[in-house]
Amino acid sequence: MIYAALGIPRVDPQQWKLRVDGLVSNPAEHTYDQLVSRPQNSLVRSFHCVTRWSIKDVAWEGLLIRDLLAPAGVSPDASWLMFHCVDGYTAPVPLEDALKEDSILAFKLNGKPLSAEQGFPARPFIPGLYAWKSAKWVNRMELLPDYRDGYWETYGYHERADVWEEERFKGHKGTPVKRKAFGTA
Repeated sequence: MIYAALGIPRVDPQQWKLRVDGLVSNPAEHTYDQLVSRPQNSLVRSFHCVTRWSIKDVAWEGLLIRDLLAPAGVSPDASWLMFHCVDGYTAPVPLEDALKEDSILAFKLNGKPLSAEQGFPARPFIPGLYAWKSAKWVNRMELLPDYRDGYWETYGYHERADVWEEERFKGHKGTPVKRKAFGTA
């Protein structure tokens, strides 16, 4: 199933850039060619939709999100990562989830470059979170001190969206806890 909340934009990879900013000491901008020329990480994980369907054993290929964020100098005050997309869509993710060893910014799906419908040129994939957090057509990663609603969260979807806790809607198991990362307690 291909879903696009705001339509499917066509993105020119020669014009597209990924910006890393917010609570960082060294904001950065990367081109598509710069990112895909780096050594890629491969993983096979299932993809889970909040509407209770899943796709088993999807092969993802891309860069670890933590490797993209580290050179930017993430502030210890950062606890959320907001993904911004070409179409205006946004998705907040707890920084601790984005920094896990299997959280990637994907450029390929099942051995092929992402199609426009799948989010070309890039989309994050965080295995333990529902698919709406895997924002298509991402062009900015903003580090935030506190939670802020994204597109679906304004409609009542859960702040974190943990698959295994079935965090589908706000209010499930309370409100989010401020999370720290990059070696802070």
